Amino acid sequence: MVAAVRRYGPAALLLLTGAAILRISLFSELYLRYVQPALRPYLVVSGCVLVGLGVLAAAVRGPGRGGEREGEQERPEDAGHGHVEEHGQSHSHTHNPRIAWLLTLPALALLLFPPPALGSYSAEREAAQRAAQGIGDFPALPAGNPLELTLAEFGSRAVYDSGRSLAGRTVRLTGFVTRDADGTWYVTRLLVACCAADATTSKVEIRNADADAPPADAWVTVTGTWHPEGELGTDEAWPPVLDATGVRRIAQPANPYEALR
Repeated sequence: MVAAVRRYGPAALLLLTGAAILRISLFSELYLRYVQPALRPYLVVSGCVLVGLGVLAAAVRGPGRGGEREGEQERPEDAGHGHVEEHGQSHSHTHNPRIAWLLTLPALALLLFPPPALGSYSAEREAAQRAAQGIGDFPALPAGNPLELTLAEFGSRAVYDSGRSLAGRTVRLTGFVTRDADGTWYVTRLLVACCAADATTSKVEIRNADADAPPADAWVTVTGTWHPEGELGTDEAWPPVLDATGVRRIAQPANPYEALR
């Protein structure tokens, strides 16, 4: 049993890791919880390479190959020389670093129990730090109401647009719910430049909603109009405010993040 683990362990580890990557990138859209859509081909290729290497490693380490013959570890004359061989001439048996087996834990978790997308806890941990942007005119918005906007687009125009392009427009925003201790609630979205590790927060305070606020982390689509607050470009203007005319619960989108542009 020990010999089999030593022989096929590295191959099994490669196969397990490759299968986990393919599970989230080729056979589902779970990869969108962690990285941008543009990175999918690289994940698929990586998973295929790891699976291929695992199959190759298993074939090379098969019985009678790789310098390890059946029963070689069982010979009585080897029992008393393990220490000498370990520190002397090169030994025919391959010894695998035990720490490498720690990779099985994240691989199994990714294969069997993929972690959920980042939510309200991650959003609340981030301070309201925003990239420095100059106040100025923004491009004209498309005609028609309600206007679908990302939270980042809405927030940028609400805080920095001197042309007040949001004034009088009905907009529709989609995100998950975060809440303050005083009952104030927000529609929130995490923005990623590359992967979930670099996520930043964009959120909009919701006011005048007829119904009670949905629970934290619930996904909603909110329709309403911009409610100007504070002077442009100041902390008083952040987060932007929306006077809601409608709130609708929805399922979490396949891609829960917004992309930084």
